[in-house]
Amino acid sequence: MERSKLIVKKAYEALNDKKGEDIKIIEIGKLSTVADYFIIANGSNAPHVESLVDNVEEELLKEKIHAERIEGVKSSGWILMDYNDVVVHVFSKEDRLFYDLERIWRDGKEVDIETL
Repeated sequence: MERSKLIVKKAYEALNDKKGEDIKIIEIGKLSTVADYFIIANGSNAPHVESLVDNVEEELLKEKIHAERIEGVKSSGWILMDYNDVVVHVFSKEDRLFYDLERIWRDGKEVDIETL
């Protein structure tokens, strides 16, 4: 399995295991050089967002995959986890609605985890 798809799969599973809400995978590789995939999810409150971020980080470290960088404070409403080809965005509900990345990247292809 190619590295970016492995990261998507493991990050998705980590978010889903901690009951991340409305998890979306958007393939953007044909639109941008920023990444191949965005994963977008939200938590119900600040501790939930922190739990989601921690679980993604832990599960990917088990695969010896380290984030290039993590932006945002865990108590904030938006954490960005940069894994080069994959960027994981974990939001509070309010910030997800406000920033609306799905609208900004609507030309990207939404991917189902089952078909990845």
